[in-house]
Parts: sequence; C-alpha cells; structure tokens
Amino acid sequence: MPTKLVPYEQLTTSELIVDCVYESSADGRLSGEPISKLLPGSGNMGGFRVSGRGGRKNWVVLFTTGEDRDWPDSLDLNTGKFIYFGDNKTPGHELHDTRAGGNKVLRHTFSRLHDETAPRTDVAPFFIFKKHPTKNGARSVQFKGLAVPGFLGMSATEDLVAVWKSTDGQRFQNYRSTFTILNEPVISRAWIADLAIGNPNTSNAPKVWQDWVVTGTYRPLVAEPTTVIRSVEQQTPDTPLKASILECVWRHFKDDPIAFEGFAARIYQMTDSRVIVDEITRGTIDGGRDAVGRYLLGLSDDPVYAEFSLEAKCYRPPINGEIPNTVGVKEVSRLISRIRHRQFGVLVTTSVVARQAYQEVREDRHPILFISGRDIAEILISHGFNTVKRVTALLVSEFRV
Repeated sequence: MPTKLVPYEQLTTSELIVDCVYESSADGRLSGEPISKLLPGSGNMGGFRVSGRGGRKNWVVLFTTGEDRDWPDSLDLNTGKFIYFGDNKTPGHELHDTRAGGNKVLRHTFSRLHDETAPRTDVAPFFIFKKHPTKNGARSVQFKGLAVPGFLGMSATEDLVAVWKSTDGQRFQNYRSTFTILNEPVISRAWIADLAIGNPNTSNAPKVWQDWVVTGTYRPLVAEPTTVIRSVEQQTPDTPLKASILECVWRHFKDDPIAFEGFAARIYQMTDSRVIVDEITRGTIDGGRDAVGRYLLGLSDDPVYAEFSLEAKCYRPPINGEIPNTVGVKEVSRLISRIRHRQFGVLVTTSVVARQAYQEVREDRHPILFISGRDIAEILISHGFNTVKRVTALLVSEFRV
C-alpha cells in the first residue's frame, strides 16, 4: 500500500498522521510549503520553526532534510529515538548566536526538562517533519511524529551535548539533542487549535503527551521492522555522496582485497564501542575468517563476551548503473560453517547480499550480521568521514595497499 498523500488544497484541515506525506504547491514557491499551512504561525523556512512568543512556546517544529553530511539528523524506528542537530553550523558564532535562535530553544527546553522545580507544562510539544519531495510538490514533507526532549535512561549530561566541529581550520560548537518520538499516530486539529492559543493540556491532548507531562513517562513509538530481508535497493547508496564514498573505498581496495579485511573490521567497530577486534587473520591460515573478536555484553568490571568471526568481501558495488558482484549463498555458507557454538558472524561487503542468501540466513535464524555497501558509506559519514577527500585521507594514512 502506498504512503498516504494529502494534497496541498487539504492541508489546513488535515490531521497530522505519522509517516503521511503533505504536498506543497505545484509551483514550487516558498509560499506554498506545507508546514506553515498545517501549523499556522510556524513560518516557512529553516530547521527550527517556533509558534509563540517568550520562553514558553505553543509548539516547536523541527524540520530535517536528512541530507546534511556534517550534521546527520537521524530517527531510529526501532526505539523511537530522534537525534537532531542545532542551528550553529558555521564558524564565527557563539553556540547560541544563531539567526533563528534554535539553539536557545534547545537550551531552554532541556534546562526546563531537568529542572526538578519546573513543571513539564513549560516544555512545548515538538513536531518532527522530514523533506519528502513528490511528483507534484518539490517542497513536500513527511510527518515523523510528536516528540518530547530526552530519552529513557539518558542523563542530563547526555541528551543535550555541545559538540565541536571544524571547517577550513576554524572550530565551532553546535548542539546534538536527543528526543523521543511518542507513540501517538494522529495529532488532531482540535489539539492544534488548543496549542495555538497557548492551552496544551486539554482533553484533546494525546494520552501519551499527558502522561509525560504528569509523570515524565516516555512511551516511544517503537516500530519493529516487518521486512528483515533487505532488497538490493535498500543495500545500495541512495544519494550521490554515499555512492561516491563507496566507490572511493572499493577502488582503493579492489586490487588488494586482503587489505580490505582490516578496513572491514574497522567499519564494524565504528558501529558500536563494545566491539573489540582481537586479530586480523591473513592469507590461507585464516580458516575462512578474515577477523575475529568479541562483543562486550557485561559491565566493564565484570565483562561477558560474545565472540564473532568476520568475513570481508571487496566486490564491485552497485554504482553508476553497473550490475554489482553480489555476495551469494556460497560465501555466506562459508561464514556460517566457521562460526562455533555461541558465536556470531559478521559479513562486510562493498557490494550487496543476494536475496536468496539473505533470506536463507534470516529464515534459518543464523546469527549473521550484514554490512553492505550503503551501510559502509553511512557509517563513514556518521563518523565525520563525509567527503571523498576525508575518506581518501583515512584510507591512505591507515590502509595502504
């Protein structure tokens, strides 16, 4: 079933439905962008769009394009955790000295969240939207949900953090904030009308919002995946930047796949700080394993480990319209045969895993993790290697062939 689409003419009367797409005007003009019609008074520009004056806001809209390579906003559908970066994205400004005042909004929001003397009614609801162009609307957006600041288990030192970046040799700070998408599928027009006059706590307010205001209980929108077999398209870079980064990696290692083994182990380490690589095996003595290591399950002073075996395949990726050299049943079966009881396997490839191999692993419940070409690019970008130049520098300095 296709994603629900609300045409531009119906925006002013439409409810906000999670993952529904709201079309902009067909002429592409800024005046026809949809958020300002769905939530009047929000403005039509920028990542932060605020309704209301003074410290107490009616609501805050967080808009993300999902395309900022230096500040990669992200939503984890499995947990409901939303990471959003502030609006101080260029050098020469103090952390809170931004035109839209977004970082001041974040500072105020999280300070009220952690002030035990302040009621949570002082915290405005956050509405999350993502860029989603359509055939008839270049400025169309998708509603991702109602959010509140913080996340279950995160402390006041973790959910709003000032991080340093550098551009052209100049250093500056920006916020990385963490929100929870609440388990509320529909926001009614009635509650939006209440919010617009500064009255959030009415009978029209969602129950999950009311519970959070009264008790501080987070009830996240958790969506377990219905499809665990990723298609070739889902494993293929979906932006030119990701494609160029993956091509850079493949070209660096394509004539020396043995050198790719160390890089593959590094990529897996980047996914989780609890991954420990003990050895990069070499040549014919590896017994079918290119690397071995452990995953920390217990506490640091009382550790429990799960061992893993890693297989690396530097195959031609699906870029520039070329047919990829896929990882098939034979390669996956080889890794499965090498893992022992209570171990798991990791397969890292610059290409994609063929559907049959993927399906057999998932249906037979083999403990195998797949990291495909698109994953490699996204992992590198999330760790600051977000240009071909930076990736090349990493490869040349640490993984010479």
